[in-house]
Amino acid sequence: MKVNFNRSALSEALGLVSSIVPSRTPKPILRCVQILADEKEVHLCATDLEVGINYLLSGVQVDEPGEAVVPADKLLAVVRESLDEVLSLESSEGTCQVKGADSHFTIYGHEPGQYPKVPSFDGSADIKVPLVTLQAGIQQCLFATAKESSRYAINGVLWEIKDKKMFLVATDGRRLARSRVSLSSAPKKEDGPTSIIVPAKAMGLLDKIGSSDKDVVSAKPVNNQIVISCANVVISSNLVEGNFPKYEDIIPTDYDKKLTLSTEAVLSAVKRSSLLTSEESRSIKLSVQKDRLIFSGRAPETGDAQIEMAIDYKGEPIEIGFNPQFLIDVLRVIKAPDFEMELGQSDRPGLIKSGTDLLYVLMPINLG
Repeated sequence: MKVNFNRSALSEALGLVSSIVPSRTPKPILRCVQILADEKEVHLCATDLEVGINYLLSGVQVDEPGEAVVPADKLLAVVRESLDEVLSLESSEGTCQVKGADSHFTIYGHEPGQYPKVPSFDGSADIKVPLVTLQAGIQQCLFATAKESSRYAINGVLWEIKDKKMFLVATDGRRLARSRVSLSSAPKKEDGPTSIIVPAKAMGLLDKIGSSDKDVVSAKPVNNQIVISCANVVISSNLVEGNFPKYEDIIPTDYDKKLTLSTEAVLSAVKRSSLLTSEESRSIKLSVQKDRLIFSGRAPETGDAQIEMAIDYKGEPIEIGFNPQFLIDVLRVIKAPDFEMELGQSDRPGLIKSGTDLLYVLMPINLG
């Protein structure tokens, strides 16, 4: 194989592709990226056997088609540090040569033909959605997925399709985020399940794709996998098995204490009131009173903080405790200047809404 690449385009592609390469694996070949060159274009592929990516690079000069399997971290480091506009890559018998104007690197890889097959996108799509719309939805919920849990179903994001709307739902058991996105096209009900659980890793990869207003995501479930295509990138992933919690049962519908609050002001107040909290006392108290809201945090060994904010509220007073980081996470993804907070009793979850597209349920902390 012999190919000339635009260095910046190759660097961008390798940056995305190598993001799923496992740093530790009993199969050394999975720490590599597969480079497949045909007459006019090149595919860069990587997989950890659960999530795969197939990145099409056009605008390359292919002098000799072929295949190379090269350690992803070494190749990415060489490409990123290079000063050349064009890099030449040659491979034969498991060895890859990278040449610039004043540089020559030899990287030892693996024999071609041994790398696991990474799917491409074939046939028509069941689901279509603008990429910027989907990425906005991902950003509003992905942070709430469980990071480590034996309940595998909550290690992913639920895709729940109702007509031409798709709800993305994530939870770690202590909070729940639901965002709503509008689809360009949706599967027919008779075509199969309208809810699947996509791993958080695949969702994070989708969020990293460079987007333009014209890019459209095409997706279709195939057996126990989902294959997603957008522009020159195809992402494939195993679906998460198991039953997602019946999340609608925990969304409060009977709350009478409702506040409209400034997103920026509350974010600042939460950050400041949590400055003196400790790992042992990781909570802040919200005291809702007539026409004012007080944020307070304290730790016996460090001190206490109190932030006061004027609000328009005439209801019954309430005190409730929350994990400040869980509040910060959702406030950071609210794009609107204001949001709504609904409260019931101090031992019931808090409810945050932004427009009709974002809903967030947060379990309270016992203030003791």
